[in-house]
Amino acid sequence: MDADARAIAITGMGAISTFGEGAGVLWDALRAGRSGIRPLRHERAADLRVRIAAQVPESFDPGTHFAERLLPMLDRTTQFALFAANEAVRQSGVDLRVPDLAARSGVVVGTGVGGETTHDEQSRRLYGEQASRVHPLTIIRVMANAPASVISMVHGLHGPAFAVSSACASANHALAQAAVLIRSGMADVILAGGAEACLSFGVLRAWEAMRVLADDACRPFSASRRGLVLGEGAGMFVLESMHHARARKARILGVLAGVGMSADAGDIVAPDPAGSAAAMRRALADAGLSPGDVDYINAHGTGTPTNDPAETRAIHDVFGAHAPKLAVSSTKSMHGHALGASGALELVAVLGAMREGVVPPTLNLDVPDPACDLDYVPNEARRLRVAAALSNSFAFGGLNAVLAVRAA
Repeated sequence: MDADARAIAITGMGAISTFGEGAGVLWDALRAGRSGIRPLRHERAADLRVRIAAQVPESFDPGTHFAERLLPMLDRTTQFALFAANEAVRQSGVDLRVPDLAARSGVVVGTGVGGETTHDEQSRRLYGEQASRVHPLTIIRVMANAPASVISMVHGLHGPAFAVSSACASANHALAQAAVLIRSGMADVILAGGAEACLSFGVLRAWEAMRVLADDACRPFSASRRGLVLGEGAGMFVLESMHHARARKARILGVLAGVGMSADAGDIVAPDPAGSAAAMRRALADAGLSPGDVDYINAHGTGTPTNDPAETRAIHDVFGAHAPKLAVSSTKSMHGHALGASGALELVAVLGAMREGVVPPTLNLDVPDPACDLDYVPNEARRLRVAAALSNSFAFGGLNAVLAVRAA
């Protein structure tokens, strides 16, 4: 298969994040180096040690975006995914209701925990309030495939439709699966990305128990880092075969040129640099890129003591002498760690960097760490032509997914 046949056109994107509604709103904030991490809004905040999060603003009103008949079926995760998908379809201009195209169009949505807010609410009713029954649509709202199923119904997609769940790598794995489906000839258009609404009392308590949450700010790659900061949101993209995009004269935002996936097959939580490096190498090989072709890496960069040095070592291993020349940044310092949605939010950042020639910064990088010795674009965005980039996602369970993206 020639390179053009393997390349996937990205023709639309949508997002909702701690900065509000829209991919443009997200990119504007990241380019400006603005943090969306704020005091946690939660009805039981007083019972939690967690004090900060990157939450979608309270101004988000599902009733203004979705049909009334749909609302009872939509968990917060599905609301986010559908909002982002609708925006991506509008931007792409693709008419998915054409029967022949609808049959060859599908959706893949990554999510780490699925309908957790519904699960938490109904468990509280059942166990805390001793209710005799739960909401009749609980299963419909909780199931991990709900976002993909609802998007397929709203947009009339009759091709492949399913969920991907690989913790923090879910969005990148979903985008990788979309690329595989298009390359294989099983689809011409796929809506793909990730969504997460994980800030329930139970999930927050569980993360507290792991002792990996920061209590003041997210500081990736800094010696003063104290852990990750949880976030929520969604990012969705319209992916098309290059032939299909060009035939309809679509505006191509960027090219998903390659994907790389690997499993550490080691520790359930501690990352193995060899596994991360393998995924990056496979993404480069799949895209037909050499290490020297890459200008920017959007790092996994969680701000935890173990992740950041491990990712740094992996980048050195893959890029060798070119590693110090790379611009590397973690936008999680601004939009938080949205678990299964993170890779999708970060792809918005990569596409923005390519389009405008501006690399978003790593905020709060205040104390150099000898174990993290790359150029992390500290604290302020930087003008830089970005022709090719990687976007890294490395998950608990040792599951790695890397996207290789190049300019259109």
